[in-house]
Amino acid sequence: MNHDKVKIRRALLSVSDKTGLVDFARQLSQHAIELISSGGTCKVLKEAGIPTREISELTEFPEIMDGRVKTLHPKIHGGILGLRDKHQAIAQQHHIQWIDLVIVNLYPFAATIQKPGCTFDQAIENIDIGGPTLIRSAAKNMGWATVVVDPADYAALAATLQQEDGLDFATRRRLATKAFAHTAHYDALIQNYLQPEPLFPEQLSLPLQKYADLRYGENPHQAACAYHFLPQTPGILSAQQHQGKLLSYNNLADADAALACVYEFTQPACVIVKHANPCGVALAADIETAFQRALAADPVSAFGGIIALNRPCSAAVAQMLSSVFMEVLLAPGYEPQALSLLAQKPNLRVLELNPTTPRPLVLQNAQCDDIPHPSSSTESAVKREFKFIQGGLLVQEQNHQPLTLEQLQVVTKLRPEAELLETMLFAWRVLKHLKSNAILVAKEQRTVGVGTGQVSRIDAVDLALRKAEPQLAGSILASDAFFPFRDSIDRIAQFSKSVAKGVRAIIQPGGSVKDAEVIQACNEHGIAMVFTGQRCFKH
Repeated sequence: MNHDKVKIRRALLSVSDKTGLVDFARQLSQHAIELISSGGTCKVLKEAGIPTREISELTEFPEIMDGRVKTLHPKIHGGILGLRDKHQAIAQQHHIQWIDLVIVNLYPFAATIQKPGCTFDQAIENIDIGGPTLIRSAAKNMGWATVVVDPADYAALAATLQQEDGLDFATRRRLATKAFAHTAHYDALIQNYLQPEPLFPEQLSLPLQKYADLRYGENPHQAACAYHFLPQTPGILSAQQHQGKLLSYNNLADADAALACVYEFTQPACVIVKHANPCGVALAADIETAFQRALAADPVSAFGGIIALNRPCSAAVAQMLSSVFMEVLLAPGYEPQALSLLAQKPNLRVLELNPTTPRPLVLQNAQCDDIPHPSSSTESAVKREFKFIQGGLLVQEQNHQPLTLEQLQVVTKLRPEAELLETMLFAWRVLKHLKSNAILVAKEQRTVGVGTGQVSRIDAVDLALRKAEPQLAGSILASDAFFPFRDSIDRIAQFSKSVAKGVRAIIQPGGSVKDAEVIQACNEHGIAMVFTGQRCFKH
């Protein structure tokens, strides 16, 4: 491997993204570097008056098959891959000229498949073959060749060539590393497009692109960065930020939790999240009432939290927010007056969600429709959940399992009224987003108490009941897993004695060896209970 500086005498340019191309090529030409090119790149350079040789002149072979075959030729790849200190005689024998610099970026596959109405054939035609081959050839031969795949590197490279008589090995290696990452990412995009199913393929490639370095991670001493999937999928990183500082690591995690929960509902809903757990969730006939009810569920915990709405934010909601400290507000749109009112709270991060047209977080105005409920056609990346562990990665399907009235099994003598059953279904949707062990107390389509992340179920019961005590009368209680003993039921009944009627019904998965004892306890205390037959742990 050659570690010495390499003088650039000949460069091959073939780019889809022509950003900065003409200026960079002109600077190369001014350094007496011979330029060779093909297709649209060659046309652009010649129109700019920059001396350029057609690749077909070098290969003595025309582009064929509608341009599908043009750079796949021994005179091109021999010129890139040849070892200058070993293959000189072979190169002379076959009239191969060394190519020292390869400037290539690829067909816009990601942009193509995101276009409305993109067909399978159109996607396939935008799979680049010659480009990745050129990139990998130059990257492999970093001892002698330099590869550039990103227009952002043009300026630094031009400056180096202005000051130095060649490029050093450290530069060539750095650019080669970037090039291999570029082609790996490109191949991952193609794999995920061609094979969206099964959900868990034998080989899993994740096409991720850096979104931004974050100020720090969960704590100030931890470095952190955010990446988003390509093609971009609906979520926090494809939102539009109207005001406020960039989101932190914890902001992003909490905002994602709020968005996941609000996606559960199609009627007007508000979700308030604190430390990744919903602390206030409510439904209503309008978004203003939903916000008021969610905030009233637990105003102490809501302080400094994340708010997610599934309807555009009205001026009335913005006005109510004027006296409340919150970190982030998420909504699928904003009334102009609402934005004016929110601007009076410059520290509040205001994000507009547009799940159908992803775009980066930039300050600009736009309108969009209400947030739709995710469908089964959502991209595979969105269907999966990822969790890194030491030495590996856990992948699971997201918990989108629906629960209907028909699935509820009443197991007690007392049957819950229709209103309580509807609140149970509401509570179950929220419960899926609370960290286990989790207990949720709800009333009239609103959360009134949560107990999350406890090491025992009875501790979670105690916490949820204490939170809900002022609003406990006529409520229901939901548990994310079965009750292993009747002690939790006895505790619920004991706590409810101080509140008129207290908890009237319980919803839980069932399935414990002690189910009979738990049911008997409910019958003794006059509490209705239904089984779901499904668990909703979240760790």
